[in-house]
Amino acid sequence: MAGKYYDDLHVGMKIRHALGRTITEMDNVLFSTLTMNPQPLHLNQDVAEKTAFGQRIVNGIFTLGVVVGITVGDLTQGTIVANLGYEKVVHPRPVFHGDTIYVETEVLDMRESRSRPDVGIVKLKHLGLNQHGDVVVEVVRTVMFLKHPQGDP
Repeated sequence: MAGKYYDDLHVGMKIRHALGRTITEMDNVLFSTLTMNPQPLHLNQDVAEKTAFGQRIVNGIFTLGVVVGITVGDLTQGTIVANLGYEKVVHPRPVFHGDTIYVETEVLDMRESRSRPDVGIVKLKHLGLNQHGDVVVEVVRTVMFLKHPQGDP
């Protein structure tokens, strides 16, 4: 599997994910309309130009989803059982059309499952950064990971 097993992780481990994703106007408009979010800051250039941002901003839930998605190949592909929760989500800076998102992950905490010997619970912090290195989203995520199958290293 491309992802990491519980046994491959350790507290303090940091992963800089190589994959980046440039956010387009279509991404923002499609996500906002598919999720029934009519916020003018996302969809109405005329309104958005009159705000402190001076232009439309990307839907924060979309940005969060992109950040988590970027981590999959390096971290959870084939080794995750479930996302257990997201907490402390902050958006310190807006994302604009044309920004490119990169992600850094840190393992904050780990423990073995009390009820399932084949899994462990890991608390991760993901930082989403734009092309300038500015943090645009930060989230703490709790994930249930598989352990290496018996007999595997």
